[in-house]
Amino acid sequence: MARICVYLGSREGNRPAFRQATTKLGRTLAERGHTLVYGGARVGLMGELANSVMDAGGEAIGVMPDHLVEREQAHFGLSELIRVRNMHERKATMAANADAFIALPGGIGTLEELFEIWTWGYLGLHEKPMGLLNIDEFYSPLLTFLDSTVSHGFLAPPTREMLLDAPSPHELLDALEALL
Repeated sequence: MARICVYLGSREGNRPAFRQATTKLGRTLAERGHTLVYGGARVGLMGELANSVMDAGGEAIGVMPDHLVEREQAHFGLSELIRVRNMHERKATMAANADAFIALPGGIGTLEELFEIWTWGYLGLHEKPMGLLNIDEFYSPLLTFLDSTVSHGFLAPPTREMLLDAPSPHELLDALEALL
């Protein structure tokens, strides 16, 4: 099946729903035969996702720059851990190894990765589907803002429509799989 790149926090956040949905996504990826591609950490939502994929019999590929192996606490129990030189190489490696992209709750790193891959899609550098898992309406303010950029004439409707969103792992994976 597909390799799904997931961007998400190296922290757990402050709502149990974040961890619960992350675990459910990991199990669902494995059950559907998808391989996880992610940032390679063993902590926070990142670690929870990788562990849930592997606990369900799936494969998890992490990509981490050498300088972050200690800081982000690399997960050495993955199917594969790809070590790269820097963040640019990390993002390019993750993108090259993915057929689709999902963003879960996270901080500035998650948002930066999401917007870069969306921009790459807009520029025609890939035609891979991407979406937000809007756990507990985490991304609702962002989605409202993005819709506002359309109404203000700064974002074309087709570009906005490239970024899917759903409140549950099953719904988001169904939408992404329909585009693979």
